[in-house]
Amino acid sequence: MNRFDGQTVLITGATSGMGASHVRGFHAAGAQVVIAARDLDAASSFASSLGPRASAVRLDVTSEPDWIAAIEQIGPLSVLVNNAGAQHPAALIEDTPLPTWERTLAVNLTGQFLGIKHATPSLRAAGGGTIINIASTMANVGQACYAPYVASKWALRGLTRTAALELGRDNIRVNSIHPGVVATPLITEPIADQPPIGDLYSPAPFAVPRLGTPEEVTALILHLVSPDGAFATGAEFVLDGGLLLGPALAA
Repeated sequence: MNRFDGQTVLITGATSGMGASHVRGFHAAGAQVVIAARDLDAASSFASSLGPRASAVRLDVTSEPDWIAAIEQIGPLSVLVNNAGAQHPAALIEDTPLPTWERTLAVNLTGQFLGIKHATPSLRAAGGGTIINIASTMANVGQACYAPYVASKWALRGLTRTAALELGRDNIRVNSIHPGVVATPLITEPIADQPPIGDLYSPAPFAVPRLGTPEEVTALILHLVSPDGAFATGAEFVLDGGLLLGPALAA
């Protein structure tokens, strides 16, 4: 028996990058996986490629009506992975347009708030479950030129802890994962007219001198959602190859 047989898992931002990896990981482990994305055609195509136990739903995470409609369509949930996120071009605070600030917080923070808000009754109806919020190592430090992204991820830490306190008695656990630099389109593809973040970053000084992989993040999520992670809630799991530790000793 697969360890997630009979469980329904909703993953946002699920058609590429880490989200797509999470979809494949849960599907391979037996779950009923719901692929949520703004592009319903892409989500449906992805679901069709996986075959049984995969379905698609259109979801703009910043839209409360979209969340309400999606949850009604899906039915009782066992797991919500709040994965959808947005990055923005580098700019000093004084040069950051207000719409950039607002859009980044809408996706990275309000989207996860709405997910928790509307998934909670469904998780409760299923007898409990797990919410995983995807944060970032930028939730633990300051980072020049990325104020909207940093602020959204710092705020997500507080949201995660508060939700864990509110939902613990309902047998709903809430944790956050803080990936470092992971090889996804967010890192490897240009943002607006700027070069990819990966072009500006070298992991060479750090304890694990390479980029992370989406599959490594997926493996941690599967562990936390399984019975093996049953004692963890309101916790923050850093997965960064030692980035936050600073430079390691030279070999």
